[in-house]
Amino acid sequence: MHRDPDPASATDGVGVDPAPADEPRLLDHLIELRSRLMRAVLGLLAVVLVTLPFANRLYGWLAAPLLAKLPEGAHMIAVEVASPFFAPLKLAFFVALVLSMPWLLYQAWAFVAPGLYQREKRLALPLLASAVGLFYLGCAFAYFLVLPTVFGFLTGITPEGVSMMTDINAYLDFVLVIFLAFGLSFELPVALVILALLGWVTPAQMREARGYAIVGVFIVAAVVTPPDVISQLMLAVPMMALYELGILASRWLVPQPR
Repeated sequence: MHRDPDPASATDGVGVDPAPADEPRLLDHLIELRSRLMRAVLGLLAVVLVTLPFANRLYGWLAAPLLAKLPEGAHMIAVEVASPFFAPLKLAFFVALVLSMPWLLYQAWAFVAPGLYQREKRLALPLLASAVGLFYLGCAFAYFLVLPTVFGFLTGITPEGVSMMTDINAYLDFVLVIFLAFGLSFELPVALVILALLGWVTPAQMREARGYAIVGVFIVAAVVTPPDVISQLMLAVPMMALYELGILASRWLVPQPR
């Protein structure tokens, strides 16, 4: 327990105040933070080592939606000399990051959980699980529905006499942007619930702002998707449904004033 210094010693200038009690606690927090960061990085590296041997197979899986829509005899190309090496390597790291996301979030949760109240803990765990699940759902939606539709549209409008041959690195960047756009956009219900829990908005205000939200959804879809109507609609329509889901979840989770 911290005690005040002796008055006599304080007057003669000899006494020295003991170290503040907060310093050991801060040091413990920093040690815990370093430990959690190390565990997160080691877990990510372990998953990277697992995915690296399958890098070329993963790229073949990722290229399947485009290859299935290309005309017979068409294929992808590598413009840069090192692209056949770096493109699968980049994909393997991205897949490892996505697969290890639950572990990374758990380490963040384990660090902040001791400082939360019991009610906050009960709400945080479902929100984290929902965020991860919705991100995976968005990526799956993009791969199985959006990419085949977009590539079918793009190959269908290719002018006659033009051979569509896509660089493997450019294709990877394009698809990763699509995955991130849909994965993050599918987090909309979680974001709305958090805003409601913080008291910044209410479910009633969300319903009243539905018209503005629809306009905002279409603007976001136009910015983050390729410049074609198909992909924009395929992002905007689910986001509008997710907006309604966020309103329902907010009404269920946030205590309503009586």
